[in-house]
Amino acid sequence: MQSKTIVLALASIAVTACGSHHHHDEREDLNTKPSYLGAISSINYDGVSDDLLTAGLGKTGLAGATPAYADPNNPTAPELRRNAIYANYRAVLDIAANSGYGTLYGPNVDAKGVVGSGEGKVAGAEYIAYADDGSGNQNVTLMVQVPAGFDVKNPCIVTGTSSGSRGIYGAIGSSGEWGLKNNCAVAYADKGSGTGLYTFDDDGVNLQNGVRATRIAAGKNASFAPVLTDAERAAFAAAYPGRVAFKHAHSQQNPEKDWGKVTLQAVEFAFYVLNEKYGALARDNTSHIVMLTPKNTITIASSISNGAGSALLAAEQDSKGLISGVAASEPQIQPKFSGGYTVRQGAAAVTGQGKALFDYSTYAALYQPCIASTAAAPGRCTALVSRGLLSGADLTAQQTDAKARLKAYGWLPDSDVLQAAHAGTNILVAVTYAYAYGKFSVTDKVCGFTFAPTDASGVPVSFTAAQRASSFATQNGIIGNVVYEDSVGGARAYNFGVSPVSGIADQSLDGFLCLRSLATGTDAVTGAPLTGTLAAQSTRVRAGVAEVAASGNLKGKPAIIVQGRSDTLIPVNFASRAYVGLNASVEGSASKLRYIEVTNANHFDSFANALPANIVPLHVYLFRALDAMLANLRSSATALPPSQVVRTVTRADNTTAITVANVPPFAATPTPANSIAINGTTITVPD
Repeated sequence: MQSKTIVLALASIAVTACGSHHHHDEREDLNTKPSYLGAISSINYDGVSDDLLTAGLGKTGLAGATPAYADPNNPTAPELRRNAIYANYRAVLDIAANSGYGTLYGPNVDAKGVVGSGEGKVAGAEYIAYADDGSGNQNVTLMVQVPAGFDVKNPCIVTGTSSGSRGIYGAIGSSGEWGLKNNCAVAYADKGSGTGLYTFDDDGVNLQNGVRATRIAAGKNASFAPVLTDAERAAFAAAYPGRVAFKHAHSQQNPEKDWGKVTLQAVEFAFYVLNEKYGALARDNTSHIVMLTPKNTITIASSISNGAGSALLAAEQDSKGLISGVAASEPQIQPKFSGGYTVRQGAAAVTGQGKALFDYSTYAALYQPCIASTAAAPGRCTALVSRGLLSGADLTAQQTDAKARLKAYGWLPDSDVLQAAHAGTNILVAVTYAYAYGKFSVTDKVCGFTFAPTDASGVPVSFTAAQRASSFATQNGIIGNVVYEDSVGGARAYNFGVSPVSGIADQSLDGFLCLRSLATGTDAVTGAPLTGTLAAQSTRVRAGVAEVAASGNLKGKPAIIVQGRSDTLIPVNFASRAYVGLNASVEGSASKLRYIEVTNANHFDSFANALPANIVPLHVYLFRALDAMLANLRSSATALPPSQVVRTVTRADNTTAITVANVPPFAATPTPANSIAINGTTITVPD
């Protein structure tokens, strides 16, 4: 694609952002607000006292202590925004200096990678609105940030759909930062997850700006409220004190099925905002004329994890030509088919290609807690042995067998060292997505699981007033701990749970065997087909899983996927490698997808904000992928990097600083030993 410049003529051929023509005469194409957008709020930030990227904290503040509220029980909307940006930035980035913060990445490192001495604040305007069908039941938060340096003559938009179950600022440190530094508008979506904390005892909800209100007072402006009568609410609150509902799990909408759609809506919102801001006034002196369109504006769909999956889905579903290209990192993407293509690593076909998230997360939720080196691990291992699901005469042998089973299911040996660290994460994923995919109510207590804060002995407690008030800023969209209601002796946090069958503290194994059964449609122990309620629930869950599956058809759009080979949450065999295979089987030689696999990189750069010595930051490679995509879209003479394995260099320990030597760049011409080959429908990744 040749470099794009805006033709400053009143082009009658321009298409508005929402895809319809509004010709008041043949020369004017008026900017119209998309019908799904609610009221738009906007704030300008000066880049000194407050800003788009760091909420006024700057590079130093983001690496410092959590900012305090003037009144912790009544934080203001600006305070909640500041703390949400602080928490979300640190959640996806490792802000330890030795991991590269401030030298390889961070607000003070400019778009060209040059380290500056400043704080990296970005002035500009921020626009926020709900996307909804009028019911108030969806209320997906969309946001557009337009940096003061936005270049109308070289316009670009990058998407920042949130990762995980995070709120609207979930991608601020990933694609958001890159977009702002490159003077692009950033189109964010919370994808119908976000915080959305609902507390039963006070009928409390989050508003769009994070402030709390009662469900009655909020009306259609609540981020999320469960569909319950007041009598049902009161009964549940009395029977299950402290339990909470949250949007991703309990909205009963399977929001993931719309992640592509809402990402495209965020782009349409960005075009609307930009044309209101930069379009000339029409003859009526009130409307603006469309100046920026997909024909003259580069739009890159990006983000990480769930947000990256959203970017790929958006590209697949893009019927209006809104997206120019994709640059995504560690995508949680679930191929519609696991056959019709072959993924090989070295000489051998890989195991488990193209498995669905709910399948592999429920499998991990059985075995990772046995590997985790906690006091509760032996109970889980022993209970698995007693069910015939694990072998080994002692704990070491049992943990070795658990790792072997995970590898046989499709995890790579590269994940072995990280399996223990992921147990708690996969527990949250398995329970959250059981509710989401099955569109279950919070009152359904699926497989005996609910969510609540818990005390030191695992007993459910209520959120304090201050915890509720700050939930928008502190919660990652999966809220509270997983509680096993059916534990012997009463409800306990899952890791304290005693299963009725084993009668021992086995980290609530019965509940997780139930989730595993929902995933497969068969009893996780006996293999017999499910019957009754469980069969019906399994049918619902698996229907929800089918709703989110990717087609693999990027319609010839250029795309770069980057993923870490050590990813233990979204393993490469299940996601990226399989997606590349599916894409090859669907698009064939028309495909412009590139896949870059990075050794020693995993899913969580933020590892307690100090990367283990055996891990390097994948974040660096997301930015390089975005750089490469922008260069290619601005000039077709700049080729995309070929598919390849990038061999990184680990450190002796994490007291040593990571430098560029640890994270080498993409190769313009990878050696045969590093080249990922795509021959027909066979993808070959070198060992």
